Amino acid sequence: MSAAGPSTRRVLLASLVGTSVEFYDFYIYATATSLVFGPLFFPASSPSAQLLVAYASFGLAFLARPVGGMIFGHFGDRIGRKSTLVASLLLMGLSTAFIALLPAYQSIGWWAPLLLCLLRLGQGIGLGGEWSGAALLAVENAPEGWRGRFGSVPQLGAPIGFIAANGFFLLLGVWLPPDQFARWGWRLPFLASVSLVALGLWVRLRLTETPDFRQAIEEAPPPAVPLGEVLRAHLAATVAGTFGVVACFALYYIATAFALGYGTTALGYARQPFLGAQLIAILFMAAGIGLSGWASDRFKPAAVLLFGCAMTVFAGMLLAPLLGSGVLDKAFAFLSLALFAMGFVYGPLGAWLTGLFPARVRYTATSLAFNVGGIIGGGLTPAIAQLLAQRGGLSLVGFYLVAAAVLSAVGIVSAGIARSSREEYARSS
Repeated sequence: MSAAGPSTRRVLLASLVGTSVEFYDFYIYATATSLVFGPLFFPASSPSAQLLVAYASFGLAFLARPVGGMIFGHFGDRIGRKSTLVASLLLMGLSTAFIALLPAYQSIGWWAPLLLCLLRLGQGIGLGGEWSGAALLAVENAPEGWRGRFGSVPQLGAPIGFIAANGFFLLLGVWLPPDQFARWGWRLPFLASVSLVALGLWVRLRLTETPDFRQAIEEAPPPAVPLGEVLRAHLAATVAGTFGVVACFALYYIATAFALGYGTTALGYARQPFLGAQLIAILFMAAGIGLSGWASDRFKPAAVLLFGCAMTVFAGMLLAPLLGSGVLDKAFAFLSLALFAMGFVYGPLGAWLTGLFPARVRYTATSLAFNVGGIIGGGLTPAIAQLLAQRGGLSLVGFYLVAAAVLSAVGIVSAGIARSSREEYARSS
């Protein structure tokens, strides 16, 4: 890296803090959806119906994420990574804070779920521009031979945000009786986001642009419409990248949001011990991310991702016998295995996805692939898993996870074939 650029420590801290805040905001919604949003905002005839409707609101953010990816990707490729990352963090944080102030359905009727869904869309738009920007910030500042490890640092924001979010809810469950938690206690994690966003903004405002972006605009003017160039010149890589990220979303939201909601209702697990099990199991995800980042530099990101897909298939096969056992120790074993596998299908994505595209359209292309893949793999996954479990048992949920892993493997292999073809064509011409 250039001596005039930001220090390695500041770059990595900025990428990590921002994604930690963003994922904290996203996960507190997922946790609140599983625990309280159904009866508070969505009146229905049964607890299962309420949970399904609440999960549907959870999925709205995934529909909004590609929109956010296109908006922030456009400006990230035209004016730079720094300003775009600041704007995405601010939008996400404000949307989260306003959720804490919403009255329930009993107070304002259908305005309550409507406003909740609008703010959820705001969260999705903000997060749609966040991940790619943080990944680019890390990878585009990486020294030679360190792209995998640098690219895995913002991925650690996922387990950090999860621990902060679910840890907060776990403590509230200990401190507050259930009626006070349902009435006002759940709002505190949303309000706490304000201070975390302020920390993220302070770190990011001190950054400069990445070397790759500066070089790209020195070589040629930025594209007038980055999305148009992506669809015209990089469509195959974008489609392959989209499929490549499906497994990480499906695996994560089955092991967290679905497992928590279904486990504490249909399977009879106590909420506090199950939350505690998830908090410990998420450490396996952090370990997987760290190991996969190192392995990506030693081998190739695509090879590590394919290994993660194989682990995901194994986790899907064990979902029903372990999670469905009703024994917390066996459920914990499934959660640990699934989230460890999650580290290997998620950790290398920063290095892998960014490597598919040139710097001039990299923000837009990676945002589009990552967020559309999020719709396929995560947007409706908790709701689909809930329906599958109700109608055919947990074995169907396991098969769903296996299918997601196969789809991602196809995308990863296809991207490698397309890249080899481009390189062969370039050498021959």
